[in-house]
This record gives sequence, C-alpha cells and structure tokens, in this order.
Amino acid sequence: MQQSSGTETGVAGQIAMVREVMGRRIAILAHHYQHDDVVRHADIVGDSLELARRIEGLKAEYIVFCGVSFMAETAAILAGPYQSVRLPDMEADCIMAAMAPARRVENVIAHLAGSTGRRIIPLAYVNTSAEVKAVVGRLGGAVCTSANAARMMEWGLAQGDAVCFLPDKNLAANTADALGIAEDERVLLDVRGDGRNVDPVAAGRARLFVWPGMCAIHHRMRTEHVAAARAAHPGALLVVHPECRPEVVKLADAAGSTRRIIEFCEQAPGGATIIVGTELNLVQRLAARHAPDKRILPLLPSICENMGKITEEKLLHCLQKILSECRVTVPEELSEPARLSITRMLEACA
Repeated sequence: MQQSSGTETGVAGQIAMVREVMGRRIAILAHHYQHDDVVRHADIVGDSLELARRIEGLKAEYIVFCGVSFMAETAAILAGPYQSVRLPDMEADCIMAAMAPARRVENVIAHLAGSTGRRIIPLAYVNTSAEVKAVVGRLGGAVCTSANAARMMEWGLAQGDAVCFLPDKNLAANTADALGIAEDERVLLDVRGDGRNVDPVAAGRARLFVWPGMCAIHHRMRTEHVAAARAAHPGALLVVHPECRPEVVKLADAAGSTRRIIEFCEQAPGGATIIVGTELNLVQRLAARHAPDKRILPLLPSICENMGKITEEKLLHCLQKILSECRVTVPEELSEPARLSITRMLEACA
C-alpha cells in the first residue's frame, strides 16, 4: 500500500478543514475497494448493499460517494428531495455495467418473453446503470447484490416462469449452483441480435437466463492461481468473491460478498494464512488490520482502475466545489422505476 507523501498529508488537512466548515451537511461514503487515502475520510465504508441501506437514514445535504458511477446513481435514486449526490470523478465507470446496455436488455427480455410466452423476471446485479435498473423496475424485476443474490434469485423465480440475471455470468452461475438449479435449466444468452440467436427449445424450459458479462478483476482469477497459492502456502484458507469463475469458487473454502470476506478473515483462527480472491485494496487493508496475528495474501493482485480514479486530491476538489461540480443526477423518468427495482430488493431482504 502506498505511503502518503507530505503533499498528500497536506491534502488530508485541507479535507479536514472543509469538513469542519461544512459539518453535518456532508456525508462521505466509500466502497471497500477504495484506497486507504480515501477510506480514511469516509463516514461510512461498506459494500454495495450496506451503502444502499444507509442512504435513507442519512441527514446530510451532500452525499459524496467514493466509488464508481452506478453506486453514485443508486445513492441519487434513493436520496431524499433535499439531498444531492457527488462523485469525485465523473468518469469512474464500471466495465461490467457497460456490458449490459439498457436498450439491449429491454429488447432481449422482450424477445425471450414473446418467443416463449413465459413471464421472464429480470434480476439486475447492482453493478448496472440507472437506465437498466429502470428497465428492470418497469418489467417487475429487482436489483440484487452479491450478498443477497441467492435470496433475490429465489424471489424472482417465485414471481414468474424464469429469471434473467444480468450482467455477471459468474455470479449467476455460482448462485445457481448454490440453489441447485441444474445446468440444463440454464441458458447462457447470446445477446447479439437482441436474443434472436437463443435456442427456442432451451429457452422454453430454462429457469435461468444468464447475461454474458463479467467483472474484469475477478474473472481473471483462475484455477492455476489457486493451485499456485495452495502450493506456496500449504494449509492456507481460501476465500473468494462470487464474481470469480465457478471453477475457482468450487476450490475455495468460502465465497461471498466483501462483507462475507471481511467476516471470514475476522473469524479465522489466530495464526492462519488466508488467501483472498478479490480487489487488492481490500486485501491489503485486511492484511494490515489482522497483522501479525494472521497472514492475509491476495490470490491475484488485481486493482480496479475505475475505483482507483477516486483519489484524495479529487475528493478534496469535489468538497471544495461541492456547490457547483461533481453532481450525479438521474432523470425522474428513470429514477422512479429504478427506485422500484431497488426497493423490491430492500423489502425482500429486510
């Protein structure tokens, strides 16, 4: 983990001064994948589900979200009428979210429903745009996170004839495995031509349609990395994020959301070596937190470049220009149905 230079320490001091002046008018939220230089300024640190749940209870006028764009959009959708959301870098996108454009999602689901005569319930991973969440809300679907994907997939199957899970194929497969959904009841979608290339016979019997997206960070973790880690650290425990490939998850001692990974490391016995398959900033933070009692190492040192766009300097700029810049807005015609998709998740998982 990088050490703060004198200049960066000065930035931290300036952030503290702005916060002292603004007081409770500002709340800073940060995702676990943010660098320590940003996390240290946060009022709340969490995964997607934790942060979404905290929005409603915030009294701050300005919510500064240190994460990627879909997270800030979710905050803007859930924020109160007197609140506004700021994102320190407006170009902090998510590669996975970009793999499911809203128009294509709507067209594919419409084709699947029309060609099979079945009710297809869309279930959107929170790593999707506000436009996609709005499509999902209008079609009777909901949002999910890695922490509640199994519960929400069961919810979706109870609402209709099949679920279309998007955009992460690995989370979909791992969740289906956990729920015992057979391979022949799943269809990995070919979304070219808005779904017209999907085998109609397979579509007619499928319980789960899987969008072909993935997380660039977790998808690059492979079984050979697991083998190398096991060989280098005999007896080590392995915990991975469910955005990893199913074959990697099957080799792990546990898999779960960032919150589950944190809990696994906390609950591991003293003296344990723990290999963690997720974004490097979180792994390094866990290693520092538990040293020297436990040794925590990355399965593969992978950093999310988009998360990394949020820096301490950009946070300072955002706070200094909070009245005029960095504002994240979602049009009302999108925010209402998108809020519905999120609310269905929060109610189902209350």
